[in-house]
Parts: sequence; C-alpha cells; structure tokens
Amino acid sequence: MELAEALNKEHDEKRQGEAFSISLSNTIKGKKFYIESYGCAMNFSDSEVVAAILHKEGFGSTKLFEEADLILVNTCSIREKAELTIRKRLTEFRQAKKNKPGMLIGILGCMAERLKAKLLEEEKLVDIVIGPDAYRSLPNLIKEAEGGQKGVNVLLSREETYGDISPIRLNSNGITAYVSITRGCNNMCSFCVVPFTRGRERSRSSESIINEVQSLVDIGYKEVTLLGQNVDSYYWNDETTKNNTTFAQLLEQVALVSPQLRVRFSTSHPKDITDEVLYTIAKYDNICNYIHLPVQSGSTRVLQMMNRTYTREWYKAKVDRIKEILPNCGLSTDIITGFCSETEEEHRETYSLMEYCKYDLAYMYFYSERPGTLAEKRYTDDIPETTKKRRLQEIIDLHRIHSLESMQRDVNKTFTVLIEGNSKKSADFWQGRTDHNKVVIFAKEGNLQKGDYAKVHIDRCTAGTLFGITTQ
Repeated sequence: MELAEALNKEHDEKRQGEAFSISLSNTIKGKKFYIESYGCAMNFSDSEVVAAILHKEGFGSTKLFEEADLILVNTCSIREKAELTIRKRLTEFRQAKKNKPGMLIGILGCMAERLKAKLLEEEKLVDIVIGPDAYRSLPNLIKEAEGGQKGVNVLLSREETYGDISPIRLNSNGITAYVSITRGCNNMCSFCVVPFTRGRERSRSSESIINEVQSLVDIGYKEVTLLGQNVDSYYWNDETTKNNTTFAQLLEQVALVSPQLRVRFSTSHPKDITDEVLYTIAKYDNICNYIHLPVQSGSTRVLQMMNRTYTREWYKAKVDRIKEILPNCGLSTDIITGFCSETEEEHRETYSLMEYCKYDLAYMYFYSERPGTLAEKRYTDDIPETTKKRRLQEIIDLHRIHSLESMQRDVNKTFTVLIEGNSKKSADFWQGRTDHNKVVIFAKEGNLQKGDYAKVHIDRCTAGTLFGITTQ
C-alpha cells in the first residue's frame, strides 16, 4: 500500500443510493461508540463507513472513550511502529474496561486478520476482530460479544465496495471529504501487506461515486479526494448499459459535478497513470494540479526486488511526461530506505533521483519487515537499523532543501486558496491549501468564511508552509 498518510481527517453526511439493512435486537439502542483510526486515508474513510453502520443500529458517537459502550480501533500494519502504538492503546482501553462492565473493545482493518488469534486468545485485548471486507457483519458480532462469545469475521471479498452505504463524516470540517473508489490491490509489492489484509482489487460503480460526490456538494462540501490503493487502475463495467468507465473518465465525471468543487486523488501507481488522466487534469481547472507518485527507491535493482514493475529510467520518463503535459503540477512521493540488501551506492541512487524530481512533498520511512509479505519470505532484512536511520535522515535532509526551494518559488505569487478553517495556532488566521496541496496561512480580513475561495498573495514561507495576505 502506498504511504500517502491521511492529512485531513474530515467530513459530513448523506448520499443517494439504496440503504443497507441489518436487523439486531434493541439491546444496543442508545449506546455509544468511540473509534480511533491509524494509518492511511483509506482507514479513515473505512471508519466513516463503520460509523454509518453503527448509526443505523442506534449507536451514537462519543469523543470520550471512557463513556463508550463500544471502542473500536481501525488498525494499520504498514509499519511495525504503527502496530506497537495500537497495542499500547488497546492495553489502555482494556484498563478502562475494568471501570465499565459490559464495555466491548474491537479492532478493525489491517491488523485484524494477521493477529486475530494473538489479540483474542493470548493477550485477551479485544472482544471483536473484523476485517476490512466484513464491516456489514459488525452488528451481529457485537451481539455475539455481548453474549460472551468472541466476535470474529476476517473474510476477504472479491465484490465488497460498500458502495451503497452513506458514510458518516467523522471529525468533519464540512469542506473536504474522502470518497473511496476502489478497494484492495493486485500489485503484490514485496514489502506490502495490503494484498493480504485488504484482498483483491475491485472498483465501485461510477454511479454510486457520482451520487456520493453530488450529495457532498449539495450540503456544502468544496473538495473531494478520490481514494484507492491504486486509483489509476479504476475500471467499472456497467452490466446494464454495457458502458465502461476508466479512471480518466471518472475523474472527468466528478469534475463536472460542480465547477466549484475541487477534485484530488490518491494514490497513483507509476505504471498505471496514463496520458489520458494527465490531459483530463489539464482540461479542468477544478482538478488539482497535484499527483502523488510513489517511487519507493531510486535503484532499478531494488525496485525489481520490491516488485514495482518499473525501472529508475522509466520512472524518470514518467515524471518528465507529467511535467510536459502539466508544467505546474505539484509532485509528491513515498520513499523506503534500507530495503533488503540495499547498498550505499543504491542509496545514493535514491538520493540522485530525488535531486532529479525535486518533490514538493515526500513521505519517507526506513524499511520495516512485515510478517507474511513476499519480502519476508524471499529476502533477508540485513540492513542494520542504525544504517537505515542514517540513510533515512540523509534523504529527509535533502527533501527539506527541495521543499524549501519549492515554497520559495511561490513567494510573490498569488494563488487561489480554499479556506478549510482556522489556523491551528491562531483563530485570527485562516488555513487553506493551493491546488498544488501547499498549506497557506493568512490573516482574516473582509467577509471571507470557511469554504470560500480566497486570492492570497504569498509574501513569505517556511519549508512546510506559505504565508500571505488576501488580495480581495
């Protein structure tokens, strides 16, 4: 799974489509649930689906886990650190349970299948374990757990997309929202657990996606991010009309919902993003000029070991093509350093590729071997952690230089900024983003409100933020 982390955990309510129905006894009516999500944007999107399922069954949400009748943790297995954080949190919740008899604790998502036996039986940390494709069974699993049984369903599906469920937008700012368009992944990158925890790739119907986007626009949302492990491989075959929809066509359909709606997407696999997608971005002003294009390594040999299916030179050519069709496109990436058998020379190849691409934003990690992956079965994790951390720090330091240079190029320019809310540091300032996904802070002036578009002249910057004044 690509490591585009959820930076904006937002949203709020309702789309067209036939509602699902699960019957359950009235014993849970009026109870409260608390949910924490970790990892990628897809996990946060899934939590909104789960919230809708629980709401349908009479649960209300709470921001205080101590008062919840049901605590859920939507888990991430992408790195060992994430799993350790989640285990620590489950231990804390288990302590809270001692003060509230009848409280149930459950884990959702990517850790569920892999660690179900350990978490249920050995460590006794949870009462419910449910995988990413089994959320519809949650009400019945709750009922089983209330009766003293352990509720478990980690079965993967080739069809489940939750396309008929209207997500309840958790922690919403009312301006930006995620819309899931695909689930699962077929790429089998050797370092990645997603094909084993989220199953095979499948696409939602284009109609259900457009309906969800339209309903968001109807209640005031101004930006959607189309989500998938690999959005560019989206493909929907409508068996009724016999019409096929590619990702480029879907992107155009979403852009046409409203000219006032900003459209983003994440994540693209370099092998799948097409010229058709790039020309579609160029055609519509409301499709953001920003692409997340994970490279993972600058070494062709390491890329082959990772099963990334492209070479260093091929990736560079793809970046060249993006810049040819979209000269002002923002570019971000994911990088893993210290992969199995990576040499110093290969590390320098990653360094030089970064110099070539000069990413605006990068998510950088040292390699963390994940049980059950192809890399764990085939290769030896033979790079010392001290070396991994040193290499990681070197690419972080280089990226900071590139990020600052990117920000400095925007000083003395004027951008259209979507206001997402107050600045985190002061209610006297607005915070928003350019269509290149750069954060902008500016003083509150005039009659501008959250959700408005503002023209902002940039007068200074840091390596991570632009600062300016409104020109309207």
